[in-house]
Order: sequence, then C-alpha cells, then structure tokens
Amino acid sequence: MAFGSMNSSGQQAPMSEINVVPLVDVMLVLLIIFIITAPLLTHSVKIDLPKAESTPNITQPEHIELAIQDDGGLFWNGEPVLLDVLSTRFSAAIAQDPKTELHIRADKLAHYEHVAKVMSKAANAGMARIGFITDPSLRE
Repeated sequence: MAFGSMNSSGQQAPMSEINVVPLVDVMLVLLIIFIITAPLLTHSVKIDLPKAESTPNITQPEHIELAIQDDGGLFWNGEPVLLDVLSTRFSAAIAQDPKTELHIRADKLAHYEHVAKVMSKAANAGMARIGFITDPSLRE
C-alpha cells in the first residue's frame, strides 16, 4: 500500500487524499456503543409512591386594604384617611399582628408618587408584606 504517488521524475509528492478508514472505524465503534447503551438509559425503576391528599390552608393573616384614588385620596378598608395618619396606623396594625399584609388598590390614573409614598410609609413602619390588587377583567 503506497502512501504517496510517484511522479515521472521519481520524486514522491505529498498525498492529497484523506484516509477515511480510521474515521469509519471510530464511527462504527461509537455506533455500537450507543446501540448498546441507549436501552439502558430509558430503563426506569417502578416504585409505588404513597398518595397524599390535602386541602389548602384557608386561614389568611389579617390584611389592610388601602385604596388610592387618582386625585390622591386614600381609603383604609373603605374609610377615608389622611396620608399623615398612615404611619401611626401602620405601626398600630403591625404591633397588633406582625403578619399583617397591606393590599394596595390603586386607580389606574393615580400617580406613582402617591403609591410610592404609601409604600414608603408602610415599609418604614415595619410592614414586610405589601401587595397590589388588580382587576384583570378591565383590560383595555
């Protein structure tokens, strides 16, 4: 088996063809390995797991619903309240129950400044759980 070609002058020129026999050998070995190992990867162990049935815990912590109108008016659980009084009311609510949540229901035309002030006062009073209430049925 010759690895070069002899030209008419008698000098050997470099071979310009790629020998693919070793490449084919490697590919056949890999193919055999994958054929053998593929069924082993899909094998699973059948176990009988216990069935658990539970109902969700419906008890919810006390929450404060604070509505913010577009003109900056605030309503604490439906009753009007001033911005200056919020800090003391938040502190009193936290002292009564530390897990109290604040649910903010802001009008879509309310300025973010009003919402940010309320959130800042709540955070400064120690309220850790603050959420927003939205109405997904009113999409425009």
